[in-house]
Amino acid sequence: MEGLTHLDEHGNAVMVDVTEKEVTERVAVAAGKICVGEKVFRAVLDGTAPKGDVLACARVAGIMAAKKTPELIPLCHPLMLTKVSIEFEPDEKEYAIGCRCIAKLAGKTGVEMEALTGVSVALLTVYDMCKAMNKRMEISEVHLEEKSGGKSGHFMR
Repeated sequence: MEGLTHLDEHGNAVMVDVTEKEVTERVAVAAGKICVGEKVFRAVLDGTAPKGDVLACARVAGIMAAKKTPELIPLCHPLMLTKVSIEFEPDEKEYAIGCRCIAKLAGKTGVEMEALTGVSVALLTVYDMCKAMNKRMEISEVHLEEKSGGKSGHFMR
């Protein structure tokens, strides 16, 4: 196992030096879900939620959040993302809304944190827009599904 990459020889936090790394195409896919209950589920899908189009707003929030990841997560590199997408998948059986974020770039470091941030903020936005209808909503299962590119290669959960 390699040493800790975010610490220098004195134990100080540092940003990883990626200067010598090769530029490769990098993709990360993160996912999660929010269990919202039947009332919220119907309102979101029917477009009758009091605050408007919940999924459209959550999609934009997730994309914006992915772009701001280095402002939120210490020591993350600012990246020139070439694509961020947010997709939602309603699950009527659980009255849940699944979310996937795909982040892409050609660069020297991965986009896992951007994908995870995007999916997290998209789900938080669903919660925020619907909390007046149900404060018991639960966000869960936020995880990295897949990543490709770079020295460590392809990862699939």
